[in-house]
Amino acid sequence: MTASQKSLHGTVAQQRDMMTKMLYKPLRALGNQCADTWGDRTAMEAALQAAFASVPYCKFLYVLDSNGRQITSNMSQDGLLGEHFGRDRSDRPYVREAMFERDALTNSRVQHYQQWGEIGEGGQAADFLLCAAYISLRALRPSLTAIHFVRGSEGAVLGFVGADFALRDLPQASALYEDSRLPRRVDADHPQTSVPLERGELERIASKMDAHIDTVIRVMEELILVHGVYHVMLHFSSSQAVVWVADDPFRYRLLAINELTNPGICLAYPKCPYPKDALIPAERVREIFDNMRTLRSVGGRFFLLIGTINIFNGMVSLSFSSDSSHYLPYEEFLKTDYVFWKEE
Repeated sequence: MTASQKSLHGTVAQQRDMMTKMLYKPLRALGNQCADTWGDRTAMEAALQAAFASVPYCKFLYVLDSNGRQITSNMSQDGLLGEHFGRDRSDRPYVREAMFERDALTNSRVQHYQQWGEIGEGGQAADFLLCAAYISLRALRPSLTAIHFVRGSEGAVLGFVGADFALRDLPQASALYEDSRLPRRVDADHPQTSVPLERGELERIASKMDAHIDTVIRVMEELILVHGVYHVMLHFSSSQAVVWVADDPFRYRLLAINELTNPGICLAYPKCPYPKDALIPAERVREIFDNMRTLRSVGGRFFLLIGTINIFNGMVSLSFSSDSSHYLPYEEFLKTDYVFWKEE
């Protein structure tokens, strides 16, 4: 089965499996080196420096203690970055995932061993996690972290080696996945709103997309800037999106909320340079989505239901709870006072 025949989730799983096989051995070797020099910051940072080139596509390498606190500098292409020493990463999703797996492994090691990823020829990536994709704190882009447990001589987990990656730097699917043609339930744009208070007015109740809006708009931004998506329609209340891709322009793809909140779906879209003939500059895409988020969060009975962006037309379209729709050049949308929308 080719990549173009796979489903969205099947393609993502294939890409993650490939990365597990690619990253396991160099991180296992680094984890063993850190175990031998545990507690010696200078020696562990020397190990990070020596190993950095062996971890393909890596942005940062570092070591954490068992509580998720960083006990080395970050190793990067520019060398060691000392300002990250002592950073508490315990609230980051990849560290929480690693701690959960560590505790589950401690409680039931034999049963849990069967859950490690496969690395071919019957082998398993023991003590290795390719964590779920997330949005980075600094660049606000889809990112991925690989974790390898560091064990002491008696098998106890001393801490973790972490390797950070930007999704846009990683190998991507070679062809687009095939969207499902199975029937799907598509709720109305405001399935949870109350009975109309007045003609054309509805009371907004927060949707699942509202609860995860920061992740959703960063995923949409990445798909546009890096993966050839040129037209996005966000249905805020029903928590769905429809996207069109330059490599397959005559078919749209429908994304549900569980996909929109998973930055890892970017792995299923081949890389595509941002088009030179797009009327919307690449650097303005983030601002457009941020403004849509602001409009969606406006209080009262007048709120955004659907927001659409087309980078070739240079247009933004907006549909509101008042049954009004607006089509605007992106420049006008970005300079419009939000009070206009509230009082119209």
